[in-house]
Amino acid sequence: KIEYGVYPDEDQLDSFLTGCLEEKHKRDHFTQLVGACLICVPDGMLKERLDPETLESLGLIKQAQQFNQKIVKIKTKLFYKQQKFNLLREENEGYAKLITELGQDLSGNLTSHLVLENIKSLIGCFNLDPNRVLDIILEVYECRWEQDEFFIPLIKSYMCEHQTLCHMLGFKFKFHQEPNGETPSSLYHIAAALLQHNLIALEDLYVHLLPLDSSIVEEHKREILEAKQIARKLTMVVVPSEKAEDKEKEKEKEEEKNEKPPDNQKLGLLEALLRIGDWQHAQSIMDQMPAFYATSHKAIAIALCQLLHLIVEPLYRRAAVPKGAKGGLMTPLRSKQAPRPAERFDDLSRDVFTMLCYLGPHLSHDPILFAKIVRLGKSFMKEFQSESRQDTKDRMDSLLSCFLSIADQVLLPSLSLMECNACMSEELWGFFKLFPYQHRYRLYGQWKNETYGNHPLLVKIKAQTVDRAKYIMKRLTKENVKPSGRQIGKLSHSNPTILFDYILSQIQWYDNLITPVVDSLKYLTSLNYDVLAYCIIEALANPEKEKMKHDDTTISSWLQSLASLCGAVFRKYPIELAGLLQYVTNQLKAGKIFDLLILKEVVQKMAGIEITDEMTVEQLEAMTGGEQLKAEGGYFGQIRNTKKSSQRLKDALLDHELALPLCLLMAQQRNGVVFSEGGEKHLKLVGKLYDQCHDTLVQFGGFLASNLSTEDYIKRVPSVDVLCNQFHTPHDAAFFLSRPMYAHQILSKYDELKKAEKGNRQQQKVHKYIAACEQIMAPVHEAVVSLHLPKVWDDLRPQFYATFWSLTMYDLAVPHNAYDREVNKLKMQIKAIDENTEMPLNKKKKEKERCTALQDKLQEEEKKQLEHVQRVLHRLKLEKDNWLLASESSDHSLSAQRLLVTFVYIHKYQPFNPVFSDIIYTVASCTENESRRYGRFLCCMLETVTRWHSDRAVYEKECGNYPGFLTIFRASGFDGGNKADQLDYENFRHVVHKWHYKLTKASVHCLETGEYTHIRNILIVLTKILPWYPKVLNLGQALECRVHKICQEEKEKRPDLYALAMGYSGQLKGRKVHMVPENEFHQKEQPVRSATSGSLQNGPGNTGKPAVTAATASAGKAEEGAVEDSDKSKDKSQAAQKAASKNSTAANKVSSSNGSSTPNSKEKEDKEKTTKEKKEKKDKNPGSTPEAKAGGKDKQKEEKPTDSKEKTPKADKDKRKDDKKEEKSKIDGKSAEKEWSKERDVSNDSKTKEGSKVEKSAGAGSMKSLVPRSEGVESDRGKTAPALYYKNTREQDGETSDLFCKQMHMINNAIISNRQNINENFIMLRSKMLIQEVVYICASLIEMIYWIYAFLIFSPFCSKLYIFKLAGKELSNNNLNIYKNLQN
Repeated sequence: KIEYGVYPDEDQLDSFLTGCLEEKHKRDHFTQLVGACLICVPDGMLKERLDPETLESLGLIKQAQQFNQKIVKIKTKLFYKQQKFNLLREENEGYAKLITELGQDLSGNLTSHLVLENIKSLIGCFNLDPNRVLDIILEVYECRWEQDEFFIPLIKSYMCEHQTLCHMLGFKFKFHQEPNGETPSSLYHIAAALLQHNLIALEDLYVHLLPLDSSIVEEHKREILEAKQIARKLTMVVVPSEKAEDKEKEKEKEEEKNEKPPDNQKLGLLEALLRIGDWQHAQSIMDQMPAFYATSHKAIAIALCQLLHLIVEPLYRRAAVPKGAKGGLMTPLRSKQAPRPAERFDDLSRDVFTMLCYLGPHLSHDPILFAKIVRLGKSFMKEFQSESRQDTKDRMDSLLSCFLSIADQVLLPSLSLMECNACMSEELWGFFKLFPYQHRYRLYGQWKNETYGNHPLLVKIKAQTVDRAKYIMKRLTKENVKPSGRQIGKLSHSNPTILFDYILSQIQWYDNLITPVVDSLKYLTSLNYDVLAYCIIEALANPEKEKMKHDDTTISSWLQSLASLCGAVFRKYPIELAGLLQYVTNQLKAGKIFDLLILKEVVQKMAGIEITDEMTVEQLEAMTGGEQLKAEGGYFGQIRNTKKSSQRLKDALLDHELALPLCLLMAQQRNGVVFSEGGEKHLKLVGKLYDQCHDTLVQFGGFLASNLSTEDYIKRVPSVDVLCNQFHTPHDAAFFLSRPMYAHQILSKYDELKKAEKGNRQQQKVHKYIAACEQIMAPVHEAVVSLHLPKVWDDLRPQFYATFWSLTMYDLAVPHNAYDREVNKLKMQIKAIDENTEMPLNKKKKEKERCTALQDKLQEEEKKQLEHVQRVLHRLKLEKDNWLLASESSDHSLSAQRLLVTFVYIHKYQPFNPVFSDIIYTVASCTENESRRYGRFLCCMLETVTRWHSDRAVYEKECGNYPGFLTIFRASGFDGGNKADQLDYENFRHVVHKWHYKLTKASVHCLETGEYTHIRNILIVLTKILPWYPKVLNLGQALECRVHKICQEEKEKRPDLYALAMGYSGQLKGRKVHMVPENEFHQKEQPVRSATSGSLQNGPGNTGKPAVTAATASAGKAEEGAVEDSDKSKDKSQAAQKAASKNSTAANKVSSSNGSSTPNSKEKEDKEKTTKEKKEKKDKNPGSTPEAKAGGKDKQKEEKPTDSKEKTPKADKDKRKDDKKEEKSKIDGKSAEKEWSKERDVSNDSKTKEGSKVEKSAGAGSMKSLVPRSEGVESDRGKTAPALYYKNTREQDGETSDLFCKQMHMINNAIISNRQNINENFIMLRSKMLIQEVVYICASLIEMIYWIYAFLIFSPFCSKLYIFKLAGKELSNNNLNIYKNLQN
């Protein structure tokens, strides 16, 4: 091992040697071995380990005895002999001269070198102990501690060993470690100076200092525990007796604290180090202690702040001193070992940021340094933002991160410990506002949720703030807003996060606090307002709170309260909106649409744009005017002074590019809410969310249209095809967003054309406006083609489609009454101001000026709108002839032609038929707000119908001469003087009664389903149409009985339905006085006319009244008591008509003058038999309803070829039963209600045989031909247009139509019978209804009519049907050609 350089350790060698010495014969071998190892084993090791005899034998020593004696002498001298000076030889005069030498004046040319030479002379002359001399030098240095420049070089020259000096200082510190001892600051200073100049080591001195580090850690833990106990006591409810005990304990603790604490020599040395600028040694001491323990002592914090002052002073003077500020200059440190002052921002990362992190929240002890650091940060941020070079910016990113860390760890915690310093809060906001809101909110989150738990002082401060906030909020009312607001302001300057967190928690419980709290926040600083915005967003995003109530049908009240607070606070105070808007955007992106309530409240409060569920007629009229009229008369709450708040909201949206994303997300979520929420949420909630999306989109879009400039709007909103195809925006929403853009562009182009060609004539202006419209809308016409399938444009021009969607009511009509009403209000206000004697003159003058200015604005706006409407109407009058294509080769051209005939002349009774025939599916598929709009629409329709029904003169004037009430279309065109082709007044009254009957039947059906949506929606619709329906007494009684039953059933189960039913029931009882018996509503009996005369009068050459018309026949059929049986007979007669019409040419039947063929003998016998039975039944039942009587007469008049199986005894029995039921319904209202339910049951049982023909006959009953027609051209001349169209489409559809009817019938049965799955039911009612309408798209024009009024009611985006009133007085040549094509 030795050979390879591996030496044995001492224990192994000792054991080896001992073993060798035990045996004599082995000794020689051992001696030889050791002798051989002399070349590689050191002599010293052998002398240390081997006994003297072995060493002597090896020749390493001369004699063993002498070696032993020498060892004894060395040990005696080393361990037992004391080396001390002989004190008796020292002379006191030498020490006196030493003190005199050290205490002399040092201001002259005296140097430490000269003094040291004198000290050496004194030591030698008077035999002075050098250690005592060094001690005296330290004593004198302690007395003259400011003379560092003299004593430090002296000690450095005098001293030879560092340990000696360190031990002397340690003895001095231990001398002051007595229980009541106090270490002088001068001793700390000389120790710090010696450490700074490396004359002693900190590790050597640190062990001599008290207290121990373990004691410091225990003390820190005890402080944190006490702080938490204090915080817990402040939040606990304490009994008064316990309060007294706690107060006594607190007094005892305070007395203990007031006692002088034991001297902490480590902190004293730390303070001295900081004062002389020795940061390295100070940092080492602070690292030995818990975080912020050292700086929690005020003296340490102030010393560190003073050192920071000296370091940042040059940079502060250069870059951060505000204009006008002077400040005092500070003397820099003289020591070369002190940290270097900062000249540039890069120098701050050397020492300043580290010092600030050690200082932490205790920067609060020096507000001036706080302000300097904040101003330096502000200056850096301005330089950072103005820097254009990327490499420099990358280098400054690290400094930016440091400033953010300082703000998080130092500035905000220090602000919490400051006593109500509003100036520091504003100063800090000047720095923070340069950060994006994401950085600021991150800082606030750290401040609120983490900072207060890291420091004992902050734990106490948090508890005290909460306690004070409770005290203020308990006493806050509307009467003491001002004093309470001042207290809130004082508290918020230091700890806004804690205060606002508590205030928001109270508002979530008590919404009546919103108004006083908002008014009391006027004393906050800008920083506090920003913190408030963060706290609101954090409260909204709280994952622990459910945004739905326990019933999962309504939004939680806490969310509604916070949304209301958002609107009020952000409107009244200058708070940045970017964070809140981005939060709503992110929530929408995640599919969470509950938070749209926040956006709705913010837009409503800040922009004054309201979305209300219930609007009066006056408000609706005002909403068709300009922006000023909308603001004055369109909303319930008159929100004044929204100019500044609207501008702030607009700027926030534009600066952060959130305007278009919010619109697109709302439009997409509106369509997706049914599918995303339908599977889990209640149907009531889904409807509310849908309404919320829709209303907020309308509100937000209206805000953008009225506040964004033309350039901003055009730059941000893409074209319609991009919105629909790329962003998948629904078409109505896409046009809604694009409509203001097109309007702006048209007006801009119009102004440009006016300037180019100066002309004052009105005709020239109109032509220029039309030219501007053509130039702007041409690209739109091309773009909309991609939105639909090519076959859609076979009949409909893109120009018509784009025109319909691009106009609003502002473009079509001027609400003169609304303008006059608002102007009169302002005049009354001016008059009231003049009569008010208590109002000061200056205020009176201001108010009068405001009212006068508003009056002028309204009048100017009315004039401007009037000119605009005239231009638009002239444009539409010129365009209307080219809206629809009249292609003879197209199979669908007939529907387009009939569409034009129907819509150009809005005075037509047939469009009302599908509106009133069956409203069940429409009502069932509506949301709550859509039900209100649908009810308002039905009310308008009923108002028009009732006006025509009430007076023959009105009917003749408004309807008698219009082609919309034609029953026969002739090849020669429309002749207004031919009364024989018009629907007469009495037949129209029959039709109106049929519509009332249908409405009643549908209403009773919805009320009986038990479904929440059906009942709620029909009650809303019935309430809306109450002024005009019901008008017939027996129908009103049936409704009253069913509503009364709803009240009884839903009182405990569904209170909201009970409230709706009770409200409607009360109003219905009040309307009973306006109801009339059935015989007064329409003429129940009509004179009997022969079939022959009727057929002669219906000839094309006759001018008399037709005996039988399509309207009379459909009205008579619809008014029969047994509706289901009559529908059966209609279906069978239609089948017979088809067969008869196909065989009419082969049989060569003789046609009558109106185009009908003569029935065969067997059919005549059946008809006579049926007529006879009807008369007998009429004689037996004199009290039967007028529907049955009219039905009997109509059966006599209708000479249709019917199947021999059509009239069976069973059918007669059913009719007699139904007649009896109708008679009974007149006697008792309850029995009438049973009749409705029984008829519904019969309808459900018979639907498997009838398919969906009940709905078809209800929707197009007036379109069916009375008798089969020949297929020749001549036989079709006298046909009614509905009959001709229906015959053609029936022949084209054939079996396909029947198959679809059967499928629709199965769907209807599933909807009525199986209602367990609410989600599937809802989707069926929304989507399958549209499928059913598609089935009839080629069979009638009802689908197109429904398309128009559905969008009119359910979408505020589209303009009303006013477009189609434009040419109501005349027929263009194109329309006459369409009539001719229709005949052919």
